Amino acid sequence: METYDFALAYVWEYDTDFIELVEKKFHNAGLSTFIISEHNIDEVLEKIFQRKLHFKFYLDRAWDVEEKYEKLGKILTRRKCILLNPYKNVLHAIDKASMHLEFITAGLHVPYSIIIPPHCENEDVFISVEDLAKLGRPFIIKPCNTTGGGVGVVTGAETLREVLNERTTNTEDKYLIQQKIYPKTLDGKRAWFRSFWVFGKAIPVWWDDQTHLYEPVKAEEYKKFKLRKLRSITKKIAGISSLDFFSTEIVLTEDDNFLAIDYVNDQCDMRIKSKHYDGIPDNIVDEIIKNMLRYVINYKSVPIK
Repeated sequence: METYDFALAYVWEYDTDFIELVEKKFHNAGLSTFIISEHNIDEVLEKIFQRKLHFKFYLDRAWDVEEKYEKLGKILTRRKCILLNPYKNVLHAIDKASMHLEFITAGLHVPYSIIIPPHCENEDVFISVEDLAKLGRPFIIKPCNTTGGGVGVVTGAETLREVLNERTTNTEDKYLIQQKIYPKTLDGKRAWFRSFWVFGKAIPVWWDDQTHLYEPVKAEEYKKFKLRKLRSITKKIAGISSLDFFSTEIVLTEDDNFLAIDYVNDQCDMRIKSKHYDGIPDNIVDEIIKNMLRYVINYKSVPIK
């Protein structure tokens, strides 16, 4: 049987730079890699069925697009392959309604929100004047499971009618009606952060929610702006979600309160800054890959180069 240390599946064309960097770093460390995409998924499935091929680790960035990859992941899991971000954990973590309640239970601060049941279960919904007043205007409308990269999110809602209309867009999904949060300004920068959890390590970065531009958090900024809590919050979210690799959005408000905003994003956009103006800084991508590599190497006695 042909066996590789690490397999990575993808379908998004903009993943290619990230994957090339992963392969380079892993190969330098003496580990073998196998890339799975549209050109070979059927062949890979067949070889796996015939037990001619096996992987020790599998990171699936395609299963939410094409069910063949999930089928592959489930077979590999039964054969003792280590699936990074197991599917059942992801399905739990990306449910914004569930995460909202679990975050509160864990003591994390979140925006004031109202959870609305799916339209298919209850066509009528009642929101009191008092609850609408607590939300303020404008407010946010988010489907709990069918959004990604901001798809399906209404950021400037003003009326109950908009809530009712949005519910009919994804009739089988719950909706989160959420208070709009405004960040504090720190040396001219909006105190909005995207924090990556990468196989045991929190890596926070500045992320402007208006321009979508990233900037590394400098060592001196952690002390100057008291940002170390970003790491502990991210670590707590990792414990709740049980995911190996994800990102979360955290905002520091004017009253110096850290709020978790967009709870768990399991499919991180890994475009790099040197190729895309709104990509992740290259040194952060490098750090993410190194932590992925460390996780895998924990099972092998191979030094990181």
